[in-house]
Amino acid sequence: MAVNVVPTVIYSSMLGVTLFALLECLSKPRQRQTAYLIALFALLLVHILGELHIYSGFYQYAPSLAGLQFPIRMLLGPALYFYAFATMSPDKALPRKAYALAMLGPALIVLIMVPFLFGSSPEEKLALAAPSTRDPALWKIAVTTCVVSMLAFILFTGAYLVATLRLHARHRRQLLDRFASIEDRSMDWFRVVLLLWGAAWLLFAIEYIVGFLGYRWFGSGIVLPTIEAVILLVFAHLAINQPVLTDSDKGKETDKDKNKESPAPSRLPSLKAERMEQIAQTLNHVMAKDKLYMESDLSLKKLSETISVSENHISETLSQFLDTNFFQFVNEYRVDAAKQLVKGSDMQVSAIAYEVGFNSKSTFNAAFKKSVGETPTAYRRQQTH
Repeated sequence: MAVNVVPTVIYSSMLGVTLFALLECLSKPRQRQTAYLIALFALLLVHILGELHIYSGFYQYAPSLAGLQFPIRMLLGPALYFYAFATMSPDKALPRKAYALAMLGPALIVLIMVPFLFGSSPEEKLALAAPSTRDPALWKIAVTTCVVSMLAFILFTGAYLVATLRLHARHRRQLLDRFASIEDRSMDWFRVVLLLWGAAWLLFAIEYIVGFLGYRWFGSGIVLPTIEAVILLVFAHLAINQPVLTDSDKGKETDKDKNKESPAPSRLPSLKAERMEQIAQTLNHVMAKDKLYMESDLSLKKLSETISVSENHISETLSQFLDTNFFQFVNEYRVDAAKQLVKGSDMQVSAIAYEVGFNSKSTFNAAFKKSVGETPTAYRRQQTH
């Protein structure tokens, strides 16, 4: 039995990581987020077993199983989207049509594979492994099935990855409207992993197609599985340790918030300019005089309670009158305070970041550079010359 050792070892390692991740998820309290994560790891398990079936040479004993993972693989994109929805969306549940739409991918692949699945015997499928024994007509069917299936995988999964990225972007915008510090809630790691996984799956599909067409390169079956294994390990670690976000963490208004004064569902201002000017003056006062920005856990809700103005009215004033959002508004005051400490004290930059209310040095550096045009260290160096 021909065994491709390196990819077999890589996918066996991925199998172990996935099984461990599944066990970890099963030990957690039942949450929507965890349930969808379990489903995602189960689908990844099928994908990995499908690759092991080929690389380990086991297909010689069970040729009829070859390709059966293709329909299941089509669910990876929807599963990532469902996990992101359960983790970040303030909506309670997905509509039923979302599940029906997700099943279109596997159904399409099954239709594409019908000629290959039922048009040949296990012996004929096994004979395809060697050019000397394969049936040319059946080989054409196998190549067509592979190429069309992988193209469908690229398009279908790509559409779900784009939808998932848009969902994350919406989640982040909602956080920027309600919190001055979003590091623990924004799940920025997920966006990075999603992009890496999307790129890896795209290259995986392309390599699969060109491999079926008879082309090979020195890293075939080694480089991409290695990259995929690293991404899986990172995702498993971060996803398992990702805290469950509350409705407030997702930027959702509570029932109490909804019962407060609410503007009409329109992008047009519901407040008069005079009223927004009053609210803006109040906001500037509590920031400049009371230094409310120094509270690292400052939120729109807390600011609303402090100045006795509804969250909706504050948000409308920030967006319509001051042309900003809550995150930018508060952090501009933090950066202004930091500038004074950077040029007028000997405090370390990292200490200054926490002194003015930031929760992380990276967020402080990014906000400072966006506002000032250079990093805090460069700004201090310039002031001393």
